[in-house]
Amino acid sequence: MMTSSKNLFSRAKKIIPSGINSPVRYYDPYPFFVKKAKGSTLWDVDGRHYLDYCNAYGALLLGHGRKEIISDVKRQLGKGTLYCAPTEIEVDLSELISGNFPSMEKVRLVNTGSEATMTSIRLARGFTKKKKIVKFEGCYHGAHDYVLVKAGSGAAHIGMSVSEGSLDEVSKNTLVVQYNNSQQLQSLLEKEDDIAAVIVEPVLANMGLVLPAKNFLNDLRKITSEKNIVLIFDEVVTGFRMSSGGAQKYFSIQPDITTLGKALGNGFPIAAVGGKSEIMDMLSPEGKVYQASTYAGNPISVSAGIASVKTMNKLQSKLYPKLEKNCTKLVSAIHDLASDLKIPHQINSISSMFQIFFTDEPVVDYSSAKKADMVKFKKLFEILLKNEIFIAPSQFETVFLSYAHSKDDVKKTISGYEKALKAVKS
Repeated sequence: MMTSSKNLFSRAKKIIPSGINSPVRYYDPYPFFVKKAKGSTLWDVDGRHYLDYCNAYGALLLGHGRKEIISDVKRQLGKGTLYCAPTEIEVDLSELISGNFPSMEKVRLVNTGSEATMTSIRLARGFTKKKKIVKFEGCYHGAHDYVLVKAGSGAAHIGMSVSEGSLDEVSKNTLVVQYNNSQQLQSLLEKEDDIAAVIVEPVLANMGLVLPAKNFLNDLRKITSEKNIVLIFDEVVTGFRMSSGGAQKYFSIQPDITTLGKALGNGFPIAAVGGKSEIMDMLSPEGKVYQASTYAGNPISVSAGIASVKTMNKLQSKLYPKLEKNCTKLVSAIHDLASDLKIPHQINSISSMFQIFFTDEPVVDYSSAKKADMVKFKKLFEILLKNEIFIAPSQFETVFLSYAHSKDDVKKTISGYEKALKAVKS
């Protein structure tokens, strides 16, 4: 029998819970199964190809199979895959990261964004000797108990406020306020004196795409500094994507701790947590905040990270202008098409990211994002897919461009959105 996505999903359902290894990958009736990828394109096992704007949820800033990264990884493979002993390249990568993100005075390499945010919160608690943290509605910081409260991404898509299996004792120490509402944060902090940290996606990329209001991030920095609360920028998505120094460079704001992932490895599993030396020095073995991992500093991923950062730095004068130009062109065309069709909509965009919401109201936080018409978005996704354009299947994700997307890709994408929007209208 010929392998097909339908048959593979049937097999997967028998052995993998829900048939997929991450909830965000599922959509009705079943997801396509990928055979290969190159540049801006994915090919599935059924022989179809798609322009990829899911972009591994933002990780593939340089596109699939970027030659400098693949070449360095192949070179490292010949030297071994895992040592569990220090290497020079770990130092090299950490120095590169700190060079791009000056607020990250010291850096520890980890494996995933979830691991990075979990470590950042533990560090903040160890440093301040306080228990509670504040997060914002719709911000997604990984799938661990500290932050899986009113989270974005797949949790929002499913409609899950708090995951079953999470401990009340943990979640009660996570306080939630509205994104873009610094006054609500200020009021909360006036009443609570046991706050260790405020953690935030500087640009909310897991609730569709929601941009910070004009003074929101500056307010966060001011409020947390005044109250000696650790400010954590979760830049797992925005790090390197918005600029060579992430959102903090883009907005000229320095947090106390930063987490990185996704574009850091351009398709390889690696993440980092870094910040002020006095905070980072709390980590064991010299400090009393414990963190450890067998795969931390994995030379394969570290090689990919070094090649990624060096390539992004080398290309930055062309990389970010091209990404922004293509994004602006797409957003402008989609807005014009939706307006001509008289479809109520909002499009939020910044740098190389955008998302359309089918609503009359500006989308500025979790509650306004939830008011968008999910049925229309589902229709949009389905018609785009039929026209060989792959975006993330959930309204509560973001459309990501890569450096590999060409002018012809953008032209084809606009045509695909035109057909999809007409279907949404009918």
